[in-house]
Amino acid sequence: MTRISFHQDLEQLQQNLLHMGSLVEDAIYNAVDSLRRQDLALAEQVLRADDQIDRLESELETECMRLFALQQPLARDLRIIGTVLKTITDLERMGDEAANIAEITLRVGDQPLIKPLIDIPRMAELVKAMVRKGLDAFVRRDVELAAEVRRSDNAVDAIYAALNDELVEMTMRFQSMREAKQAFLLLMAARHLERIGDHATNLAERVVYMVTGHVVSHQPPSALEAAGQGAAETGDSRE
Repeated sequence: MTRISFHQDLEQLQQNLLHMGSLVEDAIYNAVDSLRRQDLALAEQVLRADDQIDRLESELETECMRLFALQQPLARDLRIIGTVLKTITDLERMGDEAANIAEITLRVGDQPLIKPLIDIPRMAELVKAMVRKGLDAFVRRDVELAAEVRRSDNAVDAIYAALNDELVEMTMRFQSMREAKQAFLLLMAARHLERIGDHATNLAERVVYMVTGHVVSHQPPSALEAAGQGAAETGDSRE
């Protein structure tokens, strides 16, 4: 395999990753929209779309292994392939979380909602934006944008914590098991969105590693900015 052919395949791999990311973004939006509008048909559509996301993960994983095997990549290319390999796992799990929300829609069915859905759609918009920015950071090799994704996760966590307190308090006042059960289901939907935010944060951290070679997982958000600043000052590309 020539270097030109290798880089063409590497570019196609990245494009396919972005396509998978687009499907995940749609799944997040549609899952929460199905819950908000209690649209059971849309929930079923999300579940079917998850099968496509799963297939893409398998195909991209196979392609990553092929690129590893056919030619020893340089350090930068190696980090790109490794980032794609890790990111598709996070994207697949985001798709699973969206499918879980769709299943909650089916379980709630046409029962009257115990409260207007405001916080859950807000969380969905935030995590969907995190996914989009994380993928943009990947394309642009933008460490600062990746750091922004990680900071956004704090807002997601704050909404989840507040909603958790509200729903638990509401559960204590409910007279019927149906209402208490729905409160639990809505809390689980919020939990699935919070997990999507965590996976988007993983994506952002891997972008930092891909660009700088620095591992920032499990470090404070400032570590992302520091890694990016250090790379900019030294011109470190870690070839």
